Amino acid sequence: MALNFHQLHIFYTVAEKGSFSHAAQALHMTQPAVTMQVQSLEDHFGIKLFHRSTKKIELTEAGRTLIPYARKCVELIRETENAMTGFTAMAEGRLQLGASLTMGEYILPRLLGPFRKEYPNISVAMKVMNTTQILDEIFAHQLTFGLVEAPIQHPDVHTEAILSDELKLIVPAGHPLAEMETIRMEDVFRYPFVLREEGSGTRRVMEEELERMGIACSGMDIVMELGSTGAIKSAVEAGLGISILSQSSVKHEVRLGILKIKEIEGVSFSRSFYAIYLNSTLLPLSAVSFLNFMRRDDLVKWL
Repeated sequence: MALNFHQLHIFYTVAEKGSFSHAAQALHMTQPAVTMQVQSLEDHFGIKLFHRSTKKIELTEAGRTLIPYARKCVELIRETENAMTGFTAMAEGRLQLGASLTMGEYILPRLLGPFRKEYPNISVAMKVMNTTQILDEIFAHQLTFGLVEAPIQHPDVHTEAILSDELKLIVPAGHPLAEMETIRMEDVFRYPFVLREEGSGTRRVMEEELERMGIACSGMDIVMELGSTGAIKSAVEAGLGISILSQSSVKHEVRLGILKIKEIEGVSFSRSFYAIYLNSTLLPLSAVSFLNFMRRDDLVKWL
């Protein structure tokens, strides 16, 4: 995957703050998401950038070499945004984008209002579909770009991580797990699960994390597989099982007291959402404005 500013910004913030947790707070991200992005940057260069210990982190020689370049990138982006603010605020046109299910149904609707306030002359046409459909329409030039739940490995497609998310254990109110303060994976596996279908971004993130921890998904009692997050929420509410879902998708039900979000000790289902578009595409100003908006560190206040 190509080097991107988002990862350099996170690396620079970790080095500046001296810890992953403090950087996560400053960037309004989860600590596992920050760690994942730094690891992706290290994988890109094929070398460690930090010495990690239980008490502190220190830059390696490679990390110290990278710092001034990362600082220049951060400063240049800030200068660029300041210089272009007056022009992008006047951007106009129709923006056509595709979004995967979680992004399109639960995250973007909370962001489109604030975006419209800043860019009142840009109209947004959004299609909610799966990643394959989004790619097909991008290749057919029917969509400007897409927002998906997994990176795309294709030589003609630019992929950029723009937003972090975390999946959580979701249980109905009154469930035995709902009142437990400490929940371990063995506790969770005692109950039936209602999950997204195999191949979905949400299911894949869960399975990959469990596999990384050496936990076999075959040990899960999966009583139902459903093709939408809304259907899963209804099934969990009805007591048919528990689930692993994006915490962004259940905020309404949690506020109403219908569902509860619980932590599983030692487990973090972190992921990123990605913007994708053709390398050969010259993005219109409306799309550039939207992507710059999505890259902002303060989006969390609207989510």
